[in-house]
Amino acid sequence: MKFKHIFLLFILFSISCEKSIDELNDNPNSPTSANYDLILTGVQIGNAVLQSGEMVRKTGIFSGQYTGIDRAHLQYSTYSVASSSFNSQWNEAYVDVISNSRVAESVAIEQGVDGVGIGIIKLLRAMAFGTATSVWGDIPYDEAGYPEIENPSFEAQTNVYQKIQTLLDEAIVDLSKGTGRPPNGSDIHFNGSPDEWIAVANSLKARYYMHTKDYSNANTYSKIGINSNAGSLVVPHGTSNNDANLTYQFFEIGVRGSDLKVSDFMISFLDSSSTNYRGNSKTNETGRSSFMFTSSGGVIIPNTFDGISAIDGSAPIINYAENLLMLAESHLRMGETSTALDVLNNYRAFLSTQFSSSNSQYDSYFLSDFENGGIENLDGLSTNNALLREILEERYISLFNTTENFSDTRRTYNETAVKVQIAPNTGSELPQRFLYAQTEVDRNSNVPSPIPGFFEPTPVNQ
Repeated sequence: MKFKHIFLLFILFSISCEKSIDELNDNPNSPTSANYDLILTGVQIGNAVLQSGEMVRKTGIFSGQYTGIDRAHLQYSTYSVASSSFNSQWNEAYVDVISNSRVAESVAIEQGVDGVGIGIIKLLRAMAFGTATSVWGDIPYDEAGYPEIENPSFEAQTNVYQKIQTLLDEAIVDLSKGTGRPPNGSDIHFNGSPDEWIAVANSLKARYYMHTKDYSNANTYSKIGINSNAGSLVVPHGTSNNDANLTYQFFEIGVRGSDLKVSDFMISFLDSSSTNYRGNSKTNETGRSSFMFTSSGGVIIPNTFDGISAIDGSAPIINYAENLLMLAESHLRMGETSTALDVLNNYRAFLSTQFSSSNSQYDSYFLSDFENGGIENLDGLSTNNALLREILEERYISLFNTTENFSDTRRTYNETAVKVQIAPNTGSELPQRFLYAQTEVDRNSNVPSPIPGFFEPTPVNQ
């Protein structure tokens, strides 16, 4: 892979040492001597680390999917967090992606690039903003990523989401031009193919409309989003330790694998001996359980041998699974129950192709299965609520090792009957946000005051 050595360099700084690679911003004039495509590759790798590295482990702990058992991760599990706990993720978003994407765009324009290359850069920046506002709430947007602005203003979360949608619209316009494709190999995801990027942009629009509970617009854009597994936006990996899957690196190469395990709660959904087991006469989750989990040192971790986090396993950023489940949920939220069930069954048909057929089963559901007394409604919910619960549980399992479960946990926090029933690790409240990074608190006089607490919902989740 052409990006292998760049990826190794980035991992050494961003994962092992958790330091920033902000040299591009030391002198905003220096990057103009480099071709924009090299900076683009770096931005993509920065986004890969943001979307599939430590961010997913922290959000996984806060949404009940991981349990920290030692050192810093034990503190995260007991909610003993400090502002400094989130310095690395703030840096990954604002330096490695947002700031460097502005450099990449500026250099691209200077070098006469138009169209696809600019669209990819804008999409990556929109995604970093989307992740940032989801976990932090109000954040810097218009003034973010410019080294000369030392105290960027914070903007309301609802406004940030609106601006992200506008930025994605701009990205789609640029991508649709079809011209200005990055040089061969510099786009590590789709090699500059605009059609795949346009579909990803539409799925991202759907994702952020889901965050704000605008289910009608989420439905509109998921219909034209990622339409096949091959069109998923994933992080490609190789077979050496240097370009391995980041979850593999954490559990198998780093010295911190013993810090973390998959939670008992997460495992229970795929464990046939558990009362939470999702299996029934139409569903056998044995194959998926084997693909997702394995035992190591007496605890359960992601399958790093031949499954979800194998050394060369692609890490999801936004994929076909998420798009289908957004489509199913948004149809149901709009009162289109039969259509929602059809989409869920399409997803189940897709699942049946992903695991060993000898121990997997995902037969189609009928609406009667969700009626009172049906196999998916043994506790007397309304038909729609039983179906919604199934979709939300499916999202919880299928979007493991992404940031979206933390989004879902907070989005559905007050939907008592249908939400995934995550119990707090301690106390009576679930985490609602990341704390603002201490590095930003120390440097930026515009950080909100008083600083919101760990259990204070972000505006879209109030």
